[in-house]
Amino acid sequence: MDVDPGEVTEADLHWLRQAIELSRRCPPSTTAFSVGALIVDGGSAGNTVVADGWSRRDDPHEHAEESALARAGSETRLTTATIYSSLEPCSARASRSRTCTELILASGLRRVVFAWREPEIFVDCDGAERLRAAGVVVIEVPSLAPLVRKVNAHLASCRG
Repeated sequence: MDVDPGEVTEADLHWLRQAIELSRRCPPSTTAFSVGALIVDGGSAGNTVVADGWSRRDDPHEHAEESALARAGSETRLTTATIYSSLEPCSARASRSRTCTELILASGLRRVVFAWREPEIFVDCDGAERLRAAGVVVIEVPSLAPLVRKVNAHLASCRG
């Protein structure tokens, strides 16, 4: 029996927790969230990790989804993959010309799972809505958001 792509699965929870763990690798910043992202192919290859990334991995302005997508390269299998991100993909950025939402849409990814909606600390984000409007399946798992807030406790407004 096929699983509805809009339903949260045990595999989704597993991979999202892994993305949250990746966020712990982020170099500290008082002006940016610490975010982890993981691209997993759920197509005929099964649950295979395509790429991972985290904020500020190679560049102080790099976002987690951007990092993972760069490592995935021009993989054609992204149409059957899911990107797991600890934080909602950004839809506004001061440091780059393309947002993570735009990069995801350009990559061909058709499914996004994240834990925490981006709070209005740095920008007003509506990445989930933009992705859905473009036909991408977007799943929010708020039960894991406290783990993401804990990783981002260095930002005063994320504590608690």
